[in-house]
Amino acid sequence: MVTIRLTRRGAKNQPFYHLVVTDSRKRQGGSSLELVGFFNPVARGKEQRLRLELGRIEYWVGKGAQLSDRVQELVKGYRKQAMASGTSPAAAPAAA
Repeated sequence: MVTIRLTRRGAKNQPFYHLVVTDSRKRQGGSSLELVGFFNPVARGKEQRLRLELGRIEYWVGKGAQLSDRVQELVKGYRKQAMASGTSPAAAPAAA
């Protein structure tokens, strides 16, 4: 089964996550099919906290991919913020 999940990158005490499309049988840091965004939980100032390619996420979900729990929360919040700012979710700024 194909899954969209977070994979950790970054240094110690400076987490940074890539949102990747991968086979659920692969290990967390293993190879992935496609990179569809990133999440920076410790973003400061003008750094982007979240960037998603919603078009590609929707494509993979249409093909049967499952979202992990955390990715599902991030996508929901990203869409909500995009609607509040009055832009289309696909072209929304990523300062979640």
